[in-house]
Amino acid sequence: MSNLSTQISERVTFEGDQMVIKRTHNADHMLNDAKRSREISPNEFASDYKLVGHVDAALVSLWLKEAGVSWEDTPAVKEVMKKKLMSNEFNALRVWEGSY
Repeated sequence: MSNLSTQISERVTFEGDQMVIKRTHNADHMLNDAKRSREISPNEFASDYKLVGHVDAALVSLWLKEAGVSWEDTPAVKEVMKKKLMSNEFNALRVWEGSY
């Protein structure tokens, strides 16, 4: 079972007249869940449903913010998720290696 994102620190600094809040999260649970899913329960070839990867809400929120996409824009959210999970940068979060 996936855990919620674990915030490990929050630091507030001031840069000029702006307050900057830096939050740090531990992503180990997502990496461990993806690895365990690949080992224990590989996706069936003929199945209509695929477990593509393990990504928690904190990381999705960051990706959407970077892309300028709101949570309510479902088609855009799907595209952001697809692009990120298909990239080599986040392939450790993937469970299924197929394309979609």
